Amino acid sequence: MAQWRWRRFGHYGAQGTPGGEALGIAMERMVSGISSPVDSDRGLAARLRYLTASDAGYEAMDRAGVHVRPRQLMAWLAEEVKPRKDNLARLDAAYWDLRRRNVAADLKRRLHNGGRGTRVEINPVNESRVDRKHQRGDGLRRRLSTRDVNVRDLVLWDRAVDAWMDDDLGELDDVWQQICQDHLGTDWEAYAYVDSIGWAA
Repeated sequence: MAQWRWRRFGHYGAQGTPGGEALGIAMERMVSGISSPVDSDRGLAARLRYLTASDAGYEAMDRAGVHVRPRQLMAWLAEEVKPRKDNLARLDAAYWDLRRRNVAADLKRRLHNGGRGTRVEINPVNESRVDRKHQRGDGLRRRLSTRDVNVRDLVLWDRAVDAWMDDDLGELDDVWQQICQDHLGTDWEAYAYVDSIGWAA
């Protein structure tokens, strides 16, 4: 886990996110979906159509705790009755759960990039509030800079996507640690926490 590497992270004012968490956030940004809110007629109808179009959708509703009789579900679909606020929240959670599952395979394909991997931009922690003598870097305390690395290890990408799907922050952090060790040399521990991670996959 990242916590042991910067035991006193933030003590001097640095601002950032654990690398594994930032990796998950970057993947989450790749998931697009219905922009209308679930409590709007349009947003609710679109989510219900998506969820009821496949067995996977019904499974997603079950995981989210949407347990209603078929008659009630049909009334929702016909827009005769609007779900209660708690069920609206559950339907929204079920919709995004299904969206993530449906894009996971495509996510791996895009990150594999035909076997070439994906170039990752790593933006270091924000140290604007940190005295220069306490800023991170190597033994000379040089300032951290944005790094670009090409991650070609397809197994790592598969592990990252699977961990993101499972909300497994421990595994995401392990993947991030491996990426840092493989690509950042002696600087790798300085990027255990980052401002953000991005790519153009």
